[in-house]
Amino acid sequence: MDLQLTDRVYLVSGGARGLGRASAHALVAEGARVVISGRSQDSLDEATAALDEDAGRAAALGVVADNADPGTPTRLLAAADEAWGRVDGALISVGGPPKGPVTTITDGQWSAAFESVFLGAVRLAREIGSALPSGGSLGLVLSSSVRAPLPEMAISNGLRPGLAMVAKTLADELGPKGVRVNGLLPGRIATDRVAELDASTGDAEAARRAAEASIPLGRYGAPEEFGAVAAFLLSPAASFLTGVMLPVDGGLLRSL
Repeated sequence: MDLQLTDRVYLVSGGARGLGRASAHALVAEGARVVISGRSQDSLDEATAALDEDAGRAAALGVVADNADPGTPTRLLAAADEAWGRVDGALISVGGPPKGPVTTITDGQWSAAFESVFLGAVRLAREIGSALPSGGSLGLVLSSSVRAPLPEMAISNGLRPGLAMVAKTLADELGPKGVRVNGLLPGRIATDRVAELDASTGDAEAARRAAEASIPLGRYGAPEEFGAVAAFLLSPAASFLTGVMLPVDGGLLRSL
């Protein structure tokens, strides 16, 4: 299938590592260009070099930016416009908040997570979505916690369902302009973040075996598998999909 991504330009927040980076690789492999953001210049330099090498052309630009910074949407849009004169969409990767139960998470942790995980994502989606032309698309990387709570992940369980509803609402608002908004709900994908969560249990191998036993496909997903789905959802090949919350979880979620 031709995803029709040649020469299109996408912003990818958190694109230097994890699911954001895997998605950026999938986009450039299909002919797109990307502006990736992150908080470390070194990691961005390494990621953009790898993306360019894989693509065999100048395909990536890195911008140091924090999702919690109100100026980030404008900076990312300006960088894409200066480099390539267009923006066709964005993948907004929402970072993982601290682990812990409701009974121990402090007000300060909730407030900090709200600023970065919730408000930062809403701001990016609002400002970038409003700037996109007809045919543009937004994807928000959320979590399976949108539909089912995760143990010891109170903040994720509290904030991500709200983000999913914001995305659904924004899909209604931007649909008449021809702009699509969708969410992706990763389950257990083999990223550094998931490895850290497994290790936090005190027995990473046992935690992984227990998680894999709950997944119908019997394994963790590869970041590349997630990236392929993200590239499709952002692309014109998915032109009649909007307001969708798409699990990428090997069958982990039991709800429809």
